[in-house]
Amino acid sequence: MSRNLTLGIDPGLHGAVAIIEGREVRLLDDLPTVQFSTARIKHRIDAASLAELLAPFADAVRMAVIEKVAARPGEAPSGAFSFGYTSGAIAGVLGALRVPVTTVAPAVWKRAMGLGADKDLSRARALELFPAVADRLARKKDHDRAEALLLAAWGGRDASC
Repeated sequence: MSRNLTLGIDPGLHGAVAIIEGREVRLLDDLPTVQFSTARIKHRIDAASLAELLAPFADAVRMAVIEKVAARPGEAPSGAFSFGYTSGAIAGVLGALRVPVTTVAPAVWKRAMGLGADKDLSRARALELFPAVADRLARKKDHDRAEALLLAAWGGRDASC
């Protein structure tokens, strides 16, 4: 099977995953989570469900593009740990599926896609590039899905953008 799909992941508990082939969206979904309870953390990424979601596409993915993450100034230690745990789980799933991975800083891919920090601009750009999934990007909170799509588009920009 040829590797012609590009995978984009906006990491985080409210993150999303997208797989595209040119301008066709093959998968667009929120990252799966499971109930997990500590004093501050209520959910955790469900690595097994993520693996099940991605496995049917793994052999055809030429590249997974993941937004590079780091601790944010002023963030609580529990939030930073949760974000790091999520990023590590994503990397582990992709490694187990043998999907090639590249990470990209938000400023780099957003500049290349003509965006700034405004999440609504990300949704608008994703709707422009992928109008067939407008119903999946209709809500303001769907900006994570939009960013997953745009990360995939950035990764496949030589062919589609």
